[in-house]
Amino acid sequence: MTIAFLNGAFTPLADARISPMDRGFLFGDGIYEVIPSYGGSMVGFERHMKRLHDGLSAIGLVNPLVQEEWYNLLRQLLAENGNGNLAIYLQVTRGVAPQRAHKFPDSIEPTLFAYTFDINEAPTGNLASAKGFRVSTGEDLRWQRCHIKSVALLGNVLHMMEGVDRGADEILLFNAHDELTEAAACNVFIVKDGAIATPLLDNQKLPGITRNMLLDILRDHGSWGVEERIITRTEVNAADEVWLTSSTKEIAPVIAIDGHVVGNGQPGQVWSDAQSLFAQHRFNY
Repeated sequence: MTIAFLNGAFTPLADARISPMDRGFLFGDGIYEVIPSYGGSMVGFERHMKRLHDGLSAIGLVNPLVQEEWYNLLRQLLAENGNGNLAIYLQVTRGVAPQRAHKFPDSIEPTLFAYTFDINEAPTGNLASAKGFRVSTGEDLRWQRCHIKSVALLGNVLHMMEGVDRGADEILLFNAHDELTEAAACNVFIVKDGAIATPLLDNQKLPGITRNMLLDILRDHGSWGVEERIITRTEVNAADEVWLTSSTKEIAPVIAIDGHVVGNGQPGQVWSDAQSLFAQHRFNY
């Protein structure tokens, strides 16, 4: 039985209830985070808290808890659910308003919700057991504030289903200039001739925690050249390796794009080395 946290109380997830007048339900008016944990230890906690705080500030919502309170709450939530391989989903919405109106209401309490779900064991970079992802491509049609981790994810959902309907696991998105932005639920890296690159952050991309941790780890401990820059569709198609990064996948190798193999059609050695390095340092960043 999964235990959730809702507005000050721990309760079975099946019993958690919110009002239909909650602005998160009516408008997608809220911010969320997903934090992976292994054996009760959270990965990138402080980075997730900073992004949560930045996201709440971007939509004019005061963070309801200070970082120490978040830490204690989430540690208790993990313990309530057995401290296994778990991801924490947490969400803060503007709260329940007396009437549906676009204007922000005055003096309402935010809704705070969190629960856990099972994730796979922490990735190691083992080539023999690696899952390769197949992706499709499409034009990025989402809103122009993708750097905010809003709960309003319909654009991402529709893009994900665009990929799924084509038999893919994910979809790589390109803007009107044929420049790579991100995937529906992941950031993206490419490798060419031993050099690693990922799109430079702007309003088109979410500042992924795994993305940012990986960049720091590679620069501090790796021997590759690492760049944040514009990446074109032509470069993606010519890449030796392509990776997806997210909190629950860490670094996932892409083996096919629109039915065409990437490299030799298997997870690559640079991916294996990078994921192994990430596994060594995931709790230190």
